[in-house]
This record gives sequence, C-alpha cells and structure tokens, in this order.
Amino acid sequence: MILDPKVMQFGGSLIAILVLAGIAWGMRLGGKSALADEAAVARAATEVQDGFEPVRTSIARGGSAALARDDSGRIMVIKRHGNRFAGRILTRAARVREEVDGLVVDPGEASFGSVHLSLNDPAYWADAINRL
Repeated sequence: MILDPKVMQFGGSLIAILVLAGIAWGMRLGGKSALADEAAVARAATEVQDGFEPVRTSIARGGSAALARDDSGRIMVIKRHGNRFAGRILTRAARVREEVDGLVVDPGEASFGSVHLSLNDPAYWADAINRL
C-alpha cells in the first residue's frame, strides 16, 4: 500500500504537534497563575519593584489581582498579565472608583489599563489611594 505524501506529511505534523503539547503540559507551561496568599503577592511585588516589601496586602477574589502597601506608604497594584503578574506603584495620577463588589483602580498609565479588584476591604484601599 502506497500512502500519498500529503497524508504522510499531515500525519507527521499531527504527531509533532501532539508531542510538543505533551512536553508543554509536562513542563506546566501556560495555565493561569493566581495570587494565593500574602507570600505570592510579596514575590510578585518584588519582581515588579526590587526592594518593595509589603506590610499590608489585599488579594482580589480569584487571585487575579492584588493591592500591596509598603512601610513607606507606597501602594502597588498587581494584575495578571498572561501567566505572570505585572504591577505599578501608584502615584498622584492614580484614580480609584468604588463599586458594589470592590474597586476599579486606574494607575494613570494608559498602557497598563484599569484593574478591577473584588476585595473585602475596598474602603480602606480607596481612602489610601486617594491620599497619595
């Protein structure tokens, strides 16, 4: 039986794709990262700004974002960006809006965008951000 070269090429490509997908799965690549606890927020904050050591944190429900404050009063907003986390230290340009289920924080940087956080203590963070 002679196979058409196109069928063989298709079969080889399919096998290669499945092998690569298996390797990615085995290495746990992709997937969704989550901020599970204060230690995870501290790690993410340190990756964003070397030396930033949070003394107070609040993690959004689901772990997709967080707010962190250090002992000098700086506040950082952290959000999921792909399967990693990105963050910004808030300045006076930052705006915050309280909503029924949390906060919307706009760090004042168009390329970063606004961050929606469903928090247990939104009033504390809204007040702290407004005092910057």
